[in-house]
Amino acid sequence: MVGAVKVFLAGVAGTALMVASAQAGGFSRGTADTDILFEEGNFNMRAGATVVAPQRGYATINGVAATDPNYTNTYVVPTAAIKLNLTDYARCAGTYTEVYGGSTSFGPQKREADRIRIGGVQTSNATASTNLGVDEFGLTCAAGFMVGDLGIGDGKIWLIGGAFLEQFDYTEVTDFGTLTFNGSYTPGFRAGAAFEIPEIALRAQILYRSQVNHRPGGTYTGLVPRALPLGTYTATGAGTTPQSVEAKFQTGVAEGTLVFGSVKWTDWSVIDTLDYTIAGVVPSRNEYFWKDGWTVSGGVGRQFNDWLSGSVSLTWDQGVSTTEDLLTDTWTLGTGIQMKAERASLSLGGAISHLTGGTQPADPNPFDANPTGADFAATVGGDWSFAIGGRFAVNW
Repeated sequence: MVGAVKVFLAGVAGTALMVASAQAGGFSRGTADTDILFEEGNFNMRAGATVVAPQRGYATINGVAATDPNYTNTYVVPTAAIKLNLTDYARCAGTYTEVYGGSTSFGPQKREADRIRIGGVQTSNATASTNLGVDEFGLTCAAGFMVGDLGIGDGKIWLIGGAFLEQFDYTEVTDFGTLTFNGSYTPGFRAGAAFEIPEIALRAQILYRSQVNHRPGGTYTGLVPRALPLGTYTATGAGTTPQSVEAKFQTGVAEGTLVFGSVKWTDWSVIDTLDYTIAGVVPSRNEYFWKDGWTVSGGVGRQFNDWLSGSVSLTWDQGVSTTEDLLTDTWTLGTGIQMKAERASLSLGGAISHLTGGTQPADPNPFDANPTGADFAATVGGDWSFAIGGRFAVNW
Protein backbone atom coordinates (compact mmCIF):
# COMPACT_ATOMS: atom_id res chain seq x y z
CA MET A 1 0.00 0.00 0.00
CA VAL A 2 2.91 2.42 0.51
CA GLY A 3 3.65 2.35 -3.21
CA ALA A 4 0.13 3.56 -3.99
CA VAL A 5 0.90 7.01 -2.59
CA LYS A 6 3.30 7.81 -5.43
CA VAL A 7 0.36 9.50 -7.20
CA PHE A 8 0.90 12.45 -4.85
CA LEU A 9 4.00 13.89 -6.48
CA ALA A 10 2.37 14.49 -9.86
CA GLY A 11 -1.13 14.88 -8.46
CA VAL A 12 -2.17 16.47 -5.21
CA ALA A 13 1.31 17.38 -3.91
CA GLY A 14 2.32 18.60 -7.34
CA THR A 15 -0.66 20.95 -7.39
CA ALA A 16 0.17 22.40 -3.96
CA LEU A 17 3.77 23.05 -5.01
CA MET A 18 2.68 24.41 -8.41
CA VAL A 19 0.56 27.01 -6.63
CA ALA A 20 3.38 27.84 -4.19
CA SER A 21 6.09 28.16 -6.87
CA ALA A 22 3.98 30.66 -8.81
CA GLN A 23 4.67 33.13 -5.97
CA ALA A 24 8.45 32.67 -5.82
CA GLY A 25 10.91 35.58 -6.06
CA GLY A 26 12.59 37.22 -9.01
CA PHE A 27 10.59 36.82 -12.21
CA SER A 28 9.58 33.20 -11.35
CA ARG A 29 6.19 32.04 -12.55
CA GLY A 30 5.73 28.40 -13.64
CA THR A 31 7.90 25.30 -13.87
CA ALA A 32 7.73 22.83 -16.76
CA ASP A 33 5.75 19.76 -15.68
CA THR A 34 8.51 17.22 -16.35
CA ASP A 35 7.29 15.10 -13.40
CA ILE A 36 4.70 13.70 -15.79
CA LEU A 37 7.53 11.48 -17.10
CA PHE A 38 7.11 9.31 -13.99
CA GLU A 39 3.34 8.90 -14.27
CA GLU A 40 1.91 5.41 -14.75
CA GLY A 41 0.29 4.76 -18.13
CA ASN A 42 1.43 4.73 -21.74
CA PHE A 43 -0.12 8.12 -22.53
CA ASN A 44 -0.78 10.97 -20.09
CA MET A 45 -2.07 14.52 -20.40
CA ARG A 46 -2.24 17.25 -17.75
CA ALA A 47 -3.33 20.87 -17.99
CA GLY A 48 -4.06 23.55 -15.43
CA ALA A 49 -3.62 27.12 -14.30
CA THR A 50 -2.84 29.13 -11.17
CA VAL A 51 -4.26 32.55 -10.38
CA VAL A 52 -2.06 34.67 -8.08
CA ALA A 53 -3.13 37.91 -6.40
CA PRO A 54 -0.12 39.56 -4.68
CA GLN A 55 -0.98 42.43 -2.32
CA ARG A 56 2.34 44.30 -2.31
CA GLY A 57 2.41 48.08 -1.84
CA TYR A 58 4.83 50.73 -0.60
CA ALA A 59 4.75 51.64 3.10
CA THR A 60 6.87 54.79 2.61
CA ILE A 61 8.30 56.64 -0.39
CA ASN A 62 11.23 58.99 0.23
CA GLY A 63 10.44 58.94 3.94
CA VAL A 64 6.77 59.89 3.52
CA ALA A 65 3.87 57.53 4.22
CA ALA A 66 2.74 56.02 0.91
CA THR A 67 -0.75 56.68 -0.42
CA ASP A 68 -0.46 54.71 -3.68
CA PRO A 69 -2.46 51.48 -4.09
CA ASN A 70 -0.71 48.10 -4.39
CA TYR A 71 1.64 48.06 -7.37
CA THR A 72 1.58 44.30 -8.04
CA ASN A 73 -1.05 43.01 -10.48
CA THR A 74 -2.97 39.73 -10.40
CA TYR A 75 -1.64 37.21 -12.93
CA VAL A 76 -2.36 33.71 -14.31
CA VAL A 77 0.22 30.96 -14.82
CA PRO A 78 -0.84 28.24 -17.31
CA THR A 79 0.72 24.78 -17.52
CA ALA A 80 0.26 21.81 -19.84
CA ALA A 81 2.07 18.52 -20.48
CA ILE A 82 1.70 15.41 -22.64
CA LYS A 83 3.73 12.22 -22.01
CA LEU A 84 4.13 9.17 -24.26
CA ASN A 85 5.93 5.94 -23.38
CA LEU A 86 8.13 4.84 -26.29
CA THR A 87 9.16 1.59 -24.55
CA ASP A 88 9.05 0.30 -20.98
CA TYR A 89 12.27 2.21 -20.32
CA ALA A 90 11.99 5.27 -22.55
CA ARG A 91 9.45 8.07 -22.59
CA CYS A 92 9.15 11.70 -23.70
CA ALA A 93 7.03 14.65 -22.60
CA GLY A 94 6.06 17.90 -24.27
CA THR A 95 5.47 20.78 -21.87
CA TYR A 96 4.29 24.39 -21.86
CA THR A 97 4.24 27.08 -19.17
CA GLU A 98 4.93 30.75 -18.59
CA VAL A 99 8.27 30.29 -16.87
CA TYR A 100 9.01 33.95 -16.03
CA GLY A 101 6.89 37.05 -15.75
CA GLY A 102 6.11 40.26 -13.94
CA SER A 103 3.26 42.76 -13.94
CA THR A 104 3.20 46.10 -12.09
CA SER A 105 1.16 49.32 -12.11
CA PHE A 106 2.50 52.31 -10.17
CA GLY A 107 0.60 55.14 -8.51
CA PRO A 108 1.22 58.90 -8.79
CA GLN A 109 3.34 59.17 -5.64
CA LYS A 110 5.85 56.60 -6.84
CA ARG A 111 5.94 58.08 -10.35
CA GLU A 112 6.70 61.53 -8.97
CA ALA A 113 9.50 60.13 -6.81
CA ASP A 114 10.91 58.39 -9.89
CA ARG A 115 11.37 61.64 -11.80
CA ILE A 116 14.53 63.72 -11.80
CA ARG A 117 14.41 67.38 -12.76
CA ILE A 118 17.40 69.54 -13.62
CA GLY A 119 16.79 73.27 -13.93
CA GLY A 120 13.06 72.62 -13.86
CA VAL A 121 13.29 70.23 -16.84
CA GLN A 122 12.33 66.57 -16.34
CA THR A 123 15.28 64.42 -17.39
CA SER A 124 14.31 60.94 -16.16
CA ASN A 125 11.48 58.77 -17.40
CA ALA A 126 9.10 57.62 -14.65
CA THR A 127 7.59 54.17 -15.22
CA ALA A 128 3.79 53.85 -14.99
CA SER A 129 3.49 50.10 -15.65
CA THR A 130 5.45 47.06 -16.80
CA ASN A 131 4.44 43.66 -18.12
CA LEU A 132 6.88 40.80 -18.76
CA GLY A 133 6.03 37.33 -20.05
CA VAL A 134 8.41 34.51 -21.00
CA ASP A 135 6.72 31.43 -22.46
CA GLU A 136 8.46 28.06 -22.57
CA PHE A 137 7.74 25.13 -24.91
CA GLY A 138 9.82 22.06 -24.09
CA LEU A 139 10.48 18.45 -25.03
CA THR A 140 12.07 16.30 -22.32
CA CYS A 141 12.87 12.58 -22.48
CA ALA A 142 13.93 9.96 -19.94
CA ALA A 143 15.73 6.64 -20.33
CA GLY A 144 15.50 4.11 -17.47
CA PHE A 145 17.77 1.32 -16.26
CA MET A 146 16.91 -1.35 -13.68
CA VAL A 147 19.44 -1.83 -10.89
CA GLY A 148 17.87 -4.92 -9.30
CA ASP A 149 16.32 -5.80 -5.96
CA LEU A 150 17.59 -3.56 -3.16
CA GLY A 151 15.81 -5.40 -0.35
CA ILE A 152 12.98 -2.84 -0.20
CA GLY A 153 12.04 -3.12 -3.87
CA ASP A 154 13.52 -2.91 -7.36
CA GLY A 155 15.52 0.23 -8.04
CA LYS A 156 15.52 2.17 -11.27
CA ILE A 157 17.80 4.94 -12.56
CA TRP A 158 16.53 7.52 -15.04
CA LEU A 159 18.67 9.78 -17.21
CA ILE A 160 16.76 12.91 -18.18
CA GLY A 161 17.45 15.43 -20.93
CA GLY A 162 15.71 17.76 -23.29
CA ALA A 163 15.47 21.14 -24.95
CA PHE A 164 13.10 24.07 -24.73
CA LEU A 165 12.31 27.32 -26.50
CA GLU A 166 11.73 30.60 -24.64
CA GLN A 167 9.84 33.55 -26.10
CA PHE A 168 10.31 36.97 -24.49
CA ASP A 169 7.66 39.73 -24.42
CA TYR A 170 7.97 43.01 -22.53
CA THR A 171 5.98 46.26 -22.39
CA GLU A 172 6.85 49.33 -20.33
CA VAL A 173 4.66 52.44 -20.23
CA THR A 174 6.45 55.62 -19.12
CA ASP A 175 5.92 59.37 -18.99
CA PHE A 176 7.45 59.83 -22.42
CA GLY A 177 6.20 56.77 -24.32
CA THR A 178 5.78 52.99 -24.57
CA LEU A 179 8.61 50.51 -25.03
CA THR A 180 7.68 47.07 -26.43
CA PHE A 181 9.79 43.98 -27.13
CA ASN A 182 8.65 40.79 -28.88
CA GLY A 183 11.49 38.31 -28.97
CA SER A 184 11.94 35.26 -31.15
CA TYR A 185 11.98 31.74 -29.74
CA THR A 186 15.43 31.14 -28.23
CA PRO A 187 16.69 27.65 -27.26
CA GLY A 188 17.89 26.26 -23.94
CA PHE A 189 18.31 22.80 -22.44
CA ARG A 190 17.70 20.77 -19.28
CA ALA A 191 19.50 17.68 -18.02
CA GLY A 192 19.36 15.54 -14.91
CA ALA A 193 18.86 12.14 -13.34
CA ALA A 194 16.48 10.37 -10.99
CA PHE A 195 16.48 7.25 -8.83
CA GLU A 196 13.30 5.55 -7.70
CA ILE A 197 11.99 2.51 -5.85
CA PRO A 198 8.31 2.39 -6.84
CA GLU A 199 7.35 -0.14 -4.14
CA ILE A 200 7.91 2.46 -1.40
CA ALA A 201 7.11 5.53 -3.55
CA LEU A 202 10.73 6.71 -3.22
CA ARG A 203 12.13 9.07 -5.81
CA ALA A 204 15.19 11.34 -5.72
CA GLN A 205 15.74 13.68 -8.67
CA ILE A 206 18.07 16.48 -9.70
CA LEU A 207 17.45 18.65 -12.74
CA TYR A 208 19.50 21.45 -14.30
CA ARG A 209 17.94 24.16 -16.51
CA SER A 210 20.21 26.34 -18.64
CA GLN A 211 20.21 30.12 -18.87
CA VAL A 212 18.98 31.73 -22.08
CA ASN A 213 20.38 34.88 -23.69
CA HIS A 214 17.71 36.98 -25.37
CA ARG A 215 18.20 39.68 -28.00
CA PRO A 216 14.63 40.78 -28.72
CA GLY A 217 13.64 43.40 -31.23
CA GLY A 218 10.93 45.94 -30.57
CA THR A 219 9.65 49.47 -30.88
CA TYR A 220 9.42 52.67 -28.87
CA THR A 221 6.49 54.99 -29.45
CA GLY A 222 6.69 58.38 -27.82
CA LEU A 223 8.92 61.36 -27.17
CA VAL A 224 12.64 61.35 -26.46
CA PRO A 225 13.42 64.73 -24.82
CA ARG A 226 16.14 66.82 -26.51
CA ALA A 227 16.81 64.04 -29.00
CA LEU A 228 13.99 62.93 -31.30
CA PRO A 229 10.45 64.15 -32.02
CA LEU A 230 7.28 62.22 -31.18
CA GLY A 231 7.12 59.05 -33.27
CA THR A 232 7.72 55.30 -33.44
CA TYR A 233 11.33 54.08 -33.41
CA THR A 234 13.09 50.73 -33.67
CA ALA A 235 14.41 49.31 -30.40
CA THR A 236 16.77 46.45 -29.62
CA GLY A 237 17.17 44.72 -26.26
CA ALA A 238 19.49 42.35 -24.43
CA GLY A 239 18.84 40.28 -21.31
CA THR A 240 19.39 36.85 -19.78
CA THR A 241 17.02 34.49 -18.00
CA PRO A 242 18.81 32.51 -15.26
CA GLN A 243 20.06 28.95 -14.99
CA SER A 244 18.79 26.83 -12.09
CA VAL A 245 19.33 23.50 -10.33
CA GLU A 246 16.53 21.76 -8.44
CA ALA A 247 16.74 18.65 -6.26
CA LYS A 248 13.51 16.84 -5.29
CA PHE A 249 12.82 13.95 -2.94
CA GLN A 250 9.76 11.95 -1.96
CA THR A 251 9.15 8.70 -0.11
CA GLY A 252 6.32 6.76 1.44
CA VAL A 253 6.62 6.68 5.23
CA ALA A 254 3.50 4.72 6.17
CA GLU A 255 0.50 3.18 4.52
CA GLY A 256 -1.19 5.91 2.48
CA THR A 257 1.27 8.63 3.59
CA LEU A 258 4.01 10.39 1.60
CA VAL A 259 6.54 13.08 2.52
CA PHE A 260 8.15 15.26 -0.14
CA GLY A 261 10.59 18.14 -0.42
CA SER A 262 12.74 20.16 -2.79
CA VAL A 263 15.65 22.61 -2.85
CA LYS A 264 16.19 24.94 -5.82
CA TRP A 265 19.03 27.35 -6.62
CA THR A 266 18.40 30.06 -9.20
CA ASP A 267 21.16 32.21 -10.68
CA TRP A 268 19.29 35.50 -10.33
CA SER A 269 22.61 37.36 -10.07
CA VAL A 270 22.92 37.02 -13.86
CA ILE A 271 20.21 39.70 -14.06
CA ASP A 272 22.21 42.83 -13.33
CA THR A 273 20.46 44.87 -16.01
CA LEU A 274 18.12 44.55 -18.96
CA ASP A 275 19.73 46.69 -21.66
CA TYR A 276 18.03 48.33 -24.62
CA THR A 277 18.72 50.91 -27.32
CA ILE A 278 16.23 53.10 -29.11
CA ALA A 279 17.45 53.98 -32.61
CA GLY A 280 19.37 57.24 -32.52
CA VAL A 281 19.46 57.46 -28.70
CA VAL A 282 22.15 56.68 -26.15
CA PRO A 283 21.73 53.07 -24.81
CA SER A 284 19.57 52.70 -21.69
CA ARG A 285 18.97 49.98 -19.10
CA ASN A 286 16.65 48.78 -16.36
CA GLU A 287 18.70 47.98 -13.26
CA TYR A 288 18.16 45.00 -10.93
CA PHE A 289 21.50 43.81 -9.48
CA TRP A 290 19.85 40.79 -7.86
CA LYS A 291 21.65 38.09 -5.90
CA ASP A 292 21.24 34.33 -6.33
CA GLY A 293 18.16 32.87 -4.68
CA TRP A 294 17.20 29.65 -2.88
CA THR A 295 13.75 28.07 -2.66
CA VAL A 296 13.11 25.29 -0.11
CA SER A 297 9.86 23.32 0.12
CA GLY A 298 8.59 20.41 2.19
CA GLY A 299 5.27 18.74 2.82
CA VAL A 300 3.21 15.65 3.49
CA GLY A 301 0.44 13.95 1.52
CA ARG A 302 -2.26 11.59 2.74
CA GLN A 303 -4.56 9.22 0.86
CA PHE A 304 -7.97 9.29 2.57
CA ASN A 305 -9.65 6.66 0.40
CA ASP A 306 -9.48 5.22 -3.12
CA TRP A 307 -10.57 8.48 -4.77
CA LEU A 308 -9.60 11.33 -2.45
CA SER A 309 -6.14 12.55 -1.36
CA GLY A 310 -4.84 15.68 0.31
CA SER A 311 -1.54 17.42 1.00
CA VAL A 312 -0.01 20.43 2.73
CA SER A 313 3.33 22.12 2.03
CA LEU A 314 5.49 24.95 3.36
CA THR A 315 7.84 26.90 1.07
CA TRP A 316 10.52 29.49 1.84
CA ASP A 317 11.78 31.62 -1.02
CA GLN A 318 14.79 33.85 -0.42
CA GLY A 319 14.48 37.48 -1.43
CA VAL A 320 16.88 38.43 -4.22
CA SER A 321 16.97 42.24 -4.03
CA THR A 322 20.18 44.03 -3.07
CA THR A 323 19.93 47.77 -3.83
CA GLU A 324 17.36 48.30 -6.57
CA ASP A 325 13.93 47.01 -5.50
CA LEU A 326 11.92 45.17 -2.86
CA LEU A 327 11.82 41.43 -3.59
CA THR A 328 12.01 40.11 -0.01
CA ASP A 329 11.76 36.67 1.60
CA THR A 330 8.46 34.87 1.09
CA TRP A 331 6.85 32.15 3.21
CA THR A 332 4.07 30.16 1.53
CA LEU A 333 1.63 27.66 3.03
CA GLY A 334 0.01 25.57 0.31
CA THR A 335 -2.60 22.85 0.36
CA GLY A 336 -4.31 20.68 -2.22
CA ILE A 337 -6.79 17.88 -2.83
CA GLN A 338 -7.02 15.33 -5.60
CA MET A 339 -10.15 13.51 -6.74
CA LYS A 340 -9.17 10.47 -8.78
CA ALA A 341 -11.14 8.18 -11.08
CA GLU A 342 -9.81 5.24 -13.08
CA ARG A 343 -8.62 7.26 -16.08
CA ALA A 344 -8.85 10.87 -14.93
CA SER A 345 -8.18 13.08 -11.93
CA LEU A 346 -8.89 16.63 -10.81
CA SER A 347 -6.50 18.44 -8.47
CA LEU A 348 -7.29 21.73 -6.72
CA GLY A 349 -4.91 23.80 -4.61
CA GLY A 350 -4.61 27.04 -2.73
CA ALA A 351 -1.84 28.98 -1.02
CA ILE A 352 -1.27 32.02 1.15
CA SER A 353 2.10 33.79 1.20
CA HIS A 354 3.61 36.24 3.67
CA LEU A 355 5.91 38.76 1.97
CA THR A 356 8.39 40.09 4.53
CA GLY A 357 9.21 43.79 4.88
CA GLY A 358 12.22 45.50 3.39
CA THR A 359 14.01 48.73 2.47
CA GLN A 360 15.10 50.16 -0.87
CA PRO A 361 17.84 52.82 -0.49
CA ALA A 362 18.11 55.79 -2.83
CA ASP A 363 21.23 56.16 -4.94
CA PRO A 364 23.07 59.30 -3.75
CA ASN A 365 24.56 59.71 -7.25
CA PRO A 366 21.83 58.69 -9.73
CA PHE A 367 23.94 59.58 -12.78
CA ASP A 368 26.97 57.60 -11.62
CA ALA A 369 28.05 54.66 -13.78
CA ASN A 370 28.16 52.36 -10.71
CA PRO A 371 24.76 52.57 -8.97
CA THR A 372 24.54 51.97 -5.23
CA GLY A 373 20.79 52.31 -4.85
CA ALA A 374 17.44 52.88 -6.53
CA ASP A 375 16.06 56.05 -8.08
CA PHE A 376 14.15 56.76 -4.86
CA ALA A 377 14.02 55.46 -1.29
CA ALA A 378 11.12 53.24 -0.26
CA THR A 379 10.03 50.65 2.28
CA VAL A 380 7.46 47.85 2.34
CA GLY A 381 5.89 46.20 5.35
CA GLY A 382 4.70 42.64 5.76
CA ASP A 383 2.27 41.95 2.89
CA TRP A 384 0.23 38.98 1.69
CA SER A 385 -0.35 37.10 -1.52
CA PHE A 386 -3.09 34.61 -2.35
CA ALA A 387 -3.29 31.92 -5.02
CA ILE A 388 -5.67 29.23 -6.25
CA GLY A 389 -5.01 26.66 -8.92
CA GLY A 390 -6.29 23.50 -10.54
CA ARG A 391 -5.14 20.76 -12.86
CA PHE A 392 -7.00 18.09 -14.84
CA ALA A 393 -5.26 14.87 -15.88
CA VAL A 394 -6.10 11.84 -18.02
CA ASN A 395 -4.13 8.65 -18.67
CA TRP A 396 -4.32 5.52 -20.79
